[in-house]
Amino acid sequence: MFRLQLIVALLFTTTTAAKAQWALQDSHTTADLHSIQYIGAGVAWASGTNGTILRTVDSGAIWQTCSIPSGAEALDFRGIQAFDADTAIAMSSGKGDLSRLYKTTDACKSWKLVFTNPDKDGFWAAIDARVAEVSSGDVCEAGSQVITGAILGSPAIHKSNQWDTATHLSFYLADFEVGITCSQDKLSPSAASIFSGDEEAAFAASNSVLKRLGPRIYWVAVGTRLIQYMVGFTIPSHFEAESFCDISIPVRRRAASSGVFSFAIRSDSVVQPKSAKIGGFHWRGSSCQKADMVAVGGDQAEINNQNGTAAFTGGTNKFQAAQTPPGGFRSAVAYDAADKTWITVGPNGTDISTDSGRNWRTLKPGPVDAPDADRNWNALSLPFVVGSKGRIGKLRTDAGKL
Repeated sequence: MFRLQLIVALLFTTTTAAKAQWALQDSHTTADLHSIQYIGAGVAWASGTNGTILRTVDSGAIWQTCSIPSGAEALDFRGIQAFDADTAIAMSSGKGDLSRLYKTTDACKSWKLVFTNPDKDGFWAAIDARVAEVSSGDVCEAGSQVITGAILGSPAIHKSNQWDTATHLSFYLADFEVGITCSQDKLSPSAASIFSGDEEAAFAASNSVLKRLGPRIYWVAVGTRLIQYMVGFTIPSHFEAESFCDISIPVRRRAASSGVFSFAIRSDSVVQPKSAKIGGFHWRGSSCQKADMVAVGGDQAEINNQNGTAAFTGGTNKFQAAQTPPGGFRSAVAYDAADKTWITVGPNGTDISTDSGRNWRTLKPGPVDAPDADRNWNALSLPFVVGSKGRIGKLRTDAGKL
């Protein structure tokens, strides 16, 4: 292990580019792909423009073109969440009712429309969900499976009822439940009052600006901020207590086309908040949580500009700008736990970091790679990457070591 780490360190200091790359796969589509999720055992789902949803059960040897949900032929599916080879939900992004959520439980042979955006000027940007078992309920029997998750929408003027007089822009953040083995589908009211959206944005570039770390625990990257929002309960009263943290991210933000487009968390690095005993009650701590995180972005209108394209925490709760940034605007970032390597992609290239995001080096095509295998990518779910005009790639295991 020490020898391998030494080799990687020497390579980083002696060369600026690594060989080996994405192995391109045949997607059988020319749609622009914006979301990908790999769930293990060779199963992955992808989605994009023109109502396109793809599925593989053999690690990409064959990508199946799913049936298009009824009425969704012109929709742009910016978010896909998969749970097994048969079950997935797909989120489209667009103004008002063009933002929708569909589900399938029969390996994408058929789809059911479960929700549409209740805000006529809203725009859904990201989704994060997982499967849970119902402990009790009016609709679903105990032991039934439901999909629980959250949806993030870009700033709009949200009115939750006829008496709502809100006139300011704010983000849409709502929990939902979608039944798998029961019929329950429930979208909670907009939690628009959590934080304002003036001069901020949530980018629907790769479905990676929202992390739902648990029930009522949300981390959201918007503009140049990471919002950590948590709702908990005191003990013993079970009185609801909010925790809200706003962390600045030093990425480029000079126009509506720039900001944070993706962030990732090393899953085993999150430090849980400590509770404080006040007046006989245990309150969830309000301090910003620490974790090993990387955020990427920049200006999508200036894809070759390296300034302000990546930031890292190094296990703290404060972001610093990358010392050696990626090669330009980046739309997605992910952590490869097996190789302890961060990887980020964008329209003009791919970069890796082996020091928690402080320094990045370009990953260039090798002799056996397609000459453009490093570029035109939108979203990551390792080992897969997807991009424009139906591009799908799979990371070879030697990608970071040559």
